[in-house]
Amino acid sequence: MKYTRLTKEQFEELTQEFTNFLATQAIDKAEWDQIKAEKPEVAEQELDVFSDLIWEGVLTKATYLEFFSKNHIFLFHCFDTYIKSIVLKSLVPEVDFLTKEGLEWLSDNMFTETIEMKAGKKEFTEERNLSIFQLIQQGSFLSDGQLYNQINTIIES
Repeated sequence: MKYTRLTKEQFEELTQEFTNFLATQAIDKAEWDQIKAEKPEVAEQELDVFSDLIWEGVLTKATYLEFFSKNHIFLFHCFDTYIKSIVLKSLVPEVDFLTKEGLEWLSDNMFTETIEMKAGKKEFTEERNLSIFQLIQQGSFLSDGQLYNQINTIIES
């Protein structure tokens, strides 16, 4: 398995897609129930293959990621061969970006000496989607890129 198996909740959300996936292999509900009962290892393999297909699709479309911690915000813009990042760091230890108040503080103090801002670029050293998946495994989440683009526009001007 290349990525990780989808959760039970994710499978429930993707019931129709999984049914279509099985149908492409000429497996109907009755046959799927039989496979699960008589050949659980085959059923596990099908779940893994489907999970990898879903992850591959999501990761291929991924353009922006965000990661928030108490004193840092990491914003990522993913390209084909590299990733650009903007890192915001609060130099005021009491600030907590995981709270509404912390984000309001950031908004008020974005361009003061209390915020350290760094931009970077890194070539992917392994496959793009696997690199993005690792960021997600570490707590990053997909985003619309609005925050990245707002800050990037200011940095570049």
